[in-house]
Amino acid sequence: MRVLFLGTPDFAIPSLRAIMASKHTVIGVVTQPDKEGKRLVMTPPAVKVEAEKLGLPVYQFASLRKEGVELVRSLAPDVMVTAAFGQILSRELLALPKYGVFNVHGSLLPLYRGASPIQSCLLNGDKITGVTIMRTAYEVDSGDVILKKELPILPEDNAGTLFDKIATLGAEGIVEALDLLEKGSITYTPQDASKATFCKMIVKADAEITKETTATQAINMARAYNPWPVAFLTVQGERLRVFKAEAAAKKGAEGSFYAENGELYLNLPGGALRLITVQADGKKQMSGKEYLIGHKSVLEKVLG
Repeated sequence: MRVLFLGTPDFAIPSLRAIMASKHTVIGVVTQPDKEGKRLVMTPPAVKVEAEKLGLPVYQFASLRKEGVELVRSLAPDVMVTAAFGQILSRELLALPKYGVFNVHGSLLPLYRGASPIQSCLLNGDKITGVTIMRTAYEVDSGDVILKKELPILPEDNAGTLFDKIATLGAEGIVEALDLLEKGSITYTPQDASKATFCKMIVKADAEITKETTATQAINMARAYNPWPVAFLTVQGERLRVFKAEAAAKKGAEGSFYAENGELYLNLPGGALRLITVQADGKKQMSGKEYLIGHKSVLEKVLG
């Protein structure tokens, strides 16, 4: 199969590598433009860096649907594969490849259609997640399912570890789907739209733990927003980022802190948090115990 690969962040790299290592041929890689990073330095997408290492031609478009239709037409791919590409494809683009567009999606569709499926399963406290290989339709994540692969969510998992696991699982799945396509034994199963759930793009404000946040929600937020944007507390105008926390017994008013055996705890509705790994503004990550040693006054404060 002649494959045109579309992807942008690290999540897409295992899929690109897997297709390259298979019997299928990657005829090119499409990704987003370089972006201005730290110190105003233009930074290329992770997929561009990887594609250049693999010796593949790279094409960058701010809007593929406006700028790249003729390129795709000229390349004449049998199939396009997308993995966290970050752009919505037009109906015209979807119709250009002989066999359509296959997408690597980080959830068990129809659950968690949208921009943040991996974070969403953690926010909801799910025990199982996985990857879906689907044939892309114009409506977001609504296309027919080709195959699914499940993955248990471990207690120690956060968004970072799940991204890596699901990216690897997706790489296995996309090659399997391409093999089925080539053999002529592929099947397409329509999704049950009545069971669809949707997740939005995450912004930093979503990660704030307040006095109204339950203890269970706060623990899930610490997992879902690690490594970005990172769950945080605001204590009298000062921000404290929470990378890891666990459930504990509530021993005070909601929004207040307490110490026990040198550990720092936060009381919330439904329970308390033991703050395991935190970071104050301008400081490095440290344990809650280390933070408490230098910030004993936090025990007299409440969430603001």
